[in-house]
Amino acid sequence: MFEGGCLCDEVRYEVLGEPRSMTHCHCSMCRKAHGAAFVTFIEILRSDFRYKRGESLVERYESSPGCQRLFCRCCGSSLRFESVDADEVWLAAGSVDGDPGCRPDSHIFVASRAPWILVEDGLQKFDVDHE
Repeated sequence: MFEGGCLCDEVRYEVLGEPRSMTHCHCSMCRKAHGAAFVTFIEILRSDFRYKRGESLVERYESSPGCQRLFCRCCGSSLRFESVDADEVWLAAGSVDGDPGCRPDSHIFVASRAPWILVEDGLQKFDVDHE
């Protein structure tokens, strides 16, 4: 189990199960949504996620058909990415407090990476999502 939340701390969540994976996403939508060269996500089961407080402050943005990005409407912190019909969700790893107990295992959408980023850490690389 681990916890996390947004920058203003109005939204808090907990994850009751174990993470399934952790990956770095280099797609252009993630780069723009997070204002960073890439974003690290932790895959968890939707059923393992619980809001502790602030769920009413969470906004959704449909970045592509059936895919939503969830963020705090007060501070703008990115919290989750999800496909509406999927059993799993992807937490923004930067929103996690402490150590979630997993480490990155791959880079996805590396063909879309920012041109100034080198991916040379030995992790698996995929030009698209590997699922």
